Amino acid sequence: MTAAEISRIAGVTRATVSNWRRRHDDFPAPSGGTETSPLYDLPAVQAWLRGRGHTSTASPTEELRTALRLLGPGSGVAARLFPLVAAASRRTPEALAELAAVPDDQLIARAEKTAGELPAAVPEAEPVRYGPDDASAVRALLGCVREAGAQAAVDVLAERELDEGAASGVYQTPEGLALLMARLLPAGASRVLDPACGSGTLLAAAARQGAQELFGQDSLPVQGQRTAIRLLLDAPEAETAIRVGDSLRADAFPDVTVDAVLCNPPFADRDWGHDELAYDPRWAYGLPPRFESELAWVQHALAHLEPGGHAVMLLPPALAFRSSGRRVRAELIRSGALRAVVSLPARAAYPLHIGLQIWVFQRPEPGGTDRTTVLFVDGEGEQRDGAAGTPSATDTATAGGGSRPRRSGSSSSAASSAPGSSASAASFDWAGLTDRVLGQWAAFSTAPDTYADKPGVARAVPLVDLLDDVVDVTPARHVRATAADIDPAALAGRVHDLHEQLAEQVAALAAASASGGWQPSGASAREWRTATVSDLARGGALTVLRAATPGTRGSKGPAAPTADRPVLTTQDISAGNPPSGGAVDLHADAAQPVAAGDVLVRAVAGGGDAAAMTRVADDQDAGALLGPHIHLLRPDPARLDPWFLAGFLGAEDNIASASTGSTLVHVTPGRLRVPLLPLEEQRRYGEAFRRVYKLRAAVRRTADLAADTAATMTTGLTAGVLLPPDTPGSRSA
Repeated sequence: MTAAEISRIAGVTRATVSNWRRRHDDFPAPSGGTETSPLYDLPAVQAWLRGRGHTSTASPTEELRTALRLLGPGSGVAARLFPLVAAASRRTPEALAELAAVPDDQLIARAEKTAGELPAAVPEAEPVRYGPDDASAVRALLGCVREAGAQAAVDVLAERELDEGAASGVYQTPEGLALLMARLLPAGASRVLDPACGSGTLLAAAARQGAQELFGQDSLPVQGQRTAIRLLLDAPEAETAIRVGDSLRADAFPDVTVDAVLCNPPFADRDWGHDELAYDPRWAYGLPPRFESELAWVQHALAHLEPGGHAVMLLPPALAFRSSGRRVRAELIRSGALRAVVSLPARAAYPLHIGLQIWVFQRPEPGGTDRTTVLFVDGEGEQRDGAAGTPSATDTATAGGGSRPRRSGSSSSAASSAPGSSASAASFDWAGLTDRVLGQWAAFSTAPDTYADKPGVARAVPLVDLLDDVVDVTPARHVRATAADIDPAALAGRVHDLHEQLAEQVAALAAASASGGWQPSGASAREWRTATVSDLARGGALTVLRAATPGTRGSKGPAAPTADRPVLTTQDISAGNPPSGGAVDLHADAAQPVAAGDVLVRAVAGGGDAAAMTRVADDQDAGALLGPHIHLLRPDPARLDPWFLAGFLGAEDNIASASTGSTLVHVTPGRLRVPLLPLEEQRRYGEAFRRVYKLRAAVRRTADLAADTAATMTTGLTAGVLLPPDTPGSRSA
């Protein structure tokens, strides 16, 4: 390991590490590298740090990444550790700590025995063998399972094996998206297949919706193993069958039919087997064009469905209009197999620059009811509505009227980011989008013939209107509101209300921005002694609680019932909103209630707004559940002022020094530093930080309201339902 890595795990600067090397004769000697860039043995450094009383401030997942990285590329240890995760997840924290504390030779022998308990549950698993060099990685893995949960350890191992991210084109499907797709399936879907299962996110979501038999296949062995272990953790009661292989060329389940298919297939794969599969019986709706691999996956899914069964698939937007796929699209529509298309906002899932689409299919039933319409839902409107929850102009007007080959977290499915989710996907308002989509789908699927369109949001389009020369099924083309959908009087009233709200908000902003009382500290900046959050936690001044990522276990804190309880999300922290998430996104054993006075820190930095990384929970937040990707710090009010703590923790330099990663910047709370000040002085700073927070929230609300007001007026003028107001010197037409 390098000096920089030593500084990271010890929570000190590189200069401090250099001082240790010069001043302490017993500091470990370099074991490799060069004179200017020496490398050190990890166990030796860790032993030296422990002897000096320096406990590691790195997170358990970061320690595991470091241990794997030090073994070098090609070691293969990450793949060999998968079975150990599955077995370790069934051990108590005390048993894992005891195992990690034994000498290296005993650790290796016992780890091999432990890992050998579940090899048959993992596809292509072979008897596990570990060597002496693997001891540090095994210890780090056990610590990660004990502290962060088994799923976090699985994600780190897969990240190491796959180089998960933009370079490899392998991403996980966001948890919120997976749950939305699973909830589009009918209740009672018991047998579910994902032919491109990747990290197993979609199958785990299906299990949470009640599926009892789960089938998955992936072309990458590490992804098949990852899915198998995830389902062992998340759905231990379900019957699972996970296989490795190319689903299109070598279907592992050729005779299996299921109630439902969930899939996030590879996009734009030109080597999917067009020539060799030209006469495959699966192509009941037409031979997929060479450059339309997604249509091959669609027909593969339909071929595995029982009559009447549903398939929900995440697909690229170009599939809706490309001329090469027109004939197959037309046949899917004509037969009634295509039931709905839902557009998603850009940045909801990878690739971030485009808005993906969810397509819902249903295999036609012989002699079944003819389907005459397809539902289109504009989920992109959820993004346009704004994070503050202000209704869009179109929705308001409508209501007033009364009426590269990309692999992902499915074998190859697209989506969120490496461990856990991307910053954007993690903070995305999945609860709002899910409500928007599921409400329309429920109404349509229950009674398609009497479904009432919601202009600007959803519309049921007759099949005959879709079967033109283009066969374009892009939702925005069919959903957009027209002038006939807008009530002029209602829109004029809405504009009046918005102007009044905006005037009130501008006054509130002016009050929040009033200056006064701000004085210079002197001729130079103040200097003070600081302590890390880890130091304060050890001294009892605060407690650090970590929310579990959805789908993981082992979070700290008491379990709590999740029914009808809101969830505080990272987006709520950024926007200053009350808790807006749904408890359905959390496991009951991962529920951490929030109390007034808690300090909340986003676990993933991004967006260039470091001050919005923290917030203090108030009475409105109390009782809500802590969402994923948030750290909760509970200070002792007799020793720490919450607003003082939140203000200094959220400082840009503080966040930067306590973060790791480049594309995804993960914050390690233990490394954040806080000045050591008397409580009375803390309260003075805390009150100032509270004023800053109110100013930031007022600015955001004013900007959102101004944007909504402008959009509503523009809609009214361009749709011809509003007249320009009279102004001095103007003439009526």
